[in-house]
Amino acid sequence: MNALHIDYLELAVTDLPGSRAFYESAFGWSFNDYGGMYAGIVGPDGTDENGGMYASETPVAPLPLIRTTDLEAAVSAVEKAGGTITEVPYDYPGGRRFIFTDPSGNRLGVYQPAE
Repeated sequence: MNALHIDYLELAVTDLPGSRAFYESAFGWSFNDYGGMYAGIVGPDGTDENGGMYASETPVAPLPLIRTTDLEAAVSAVEKAGGTITEVPYDYPGGRRFIFTDPSGNRLGVYQPAE
């Protein structure tokens, strides 16, 4: 498995339209809308997304996401290194992913985009 890096960051927001307006005004960000419950943050190139915001009743810590080309190998690597899988691999509209905690309790995800 090649070296992996954080590729995407998700924010839980209590007011999705208000949060979009804030980031649009403060930083000039633009978004892709996914049905009113999720907004993808469009990257500086204007095409790829590098983050997203989802509607949540309570804010939680941001969720860093690591991109991989082999989800099952990443699951094995996380477990072997001492991480704890908290959400087993599951499908989402853009591919598959899982959530884990590292030995210090930090919550991260790994995703494999649909090809």
